[in-house]
Amino acid sequence: MVIHLQGDLGAGKTCLVRGILNALGYTGRVKSPTYTLLEPYHAGGLDLRHFDLYRLQDEYEWEAAGFRDEFDGHNILLIEWPEKAPVPPADLLIELEILPQGRLARLTGNTAMGHACLKQL
Repeated sequence: MVIHLQGDLGAGKTCLVRGILNALGYTGRVKSPTYTLLEPYHAGGLDLRHFDLYRLQDEYEWEAAGFRDEFDGHNILLIEWPEKAPVPPADLLIELEILPQGRLARLTGNTAMGHACLKQL
């Protein structure tokens, strides 16, 4: 499953990933992959990959890093700044917006899997 996380800097994308992982029972430290670009996790019997592509310079850097191998159909991929690389389209799009009081989250299912996920919420 591919989940795109969109929103301005500070909108709460990494905080949301931390919440998802904690809800799945992950008790370790969840750090932002701003500099490493990718952090792998195993929680709730699932393999998750958290990408933060903000610092990615170009498509060639993406290819050279070998990240395409993570898109093997076995991982749940949470991708911040997906527009920075040639990643697969989102099954589920989560758009976060900073409001004067809190945040607004818009969730859009783009595939049958994305719609099924939204139904469970």
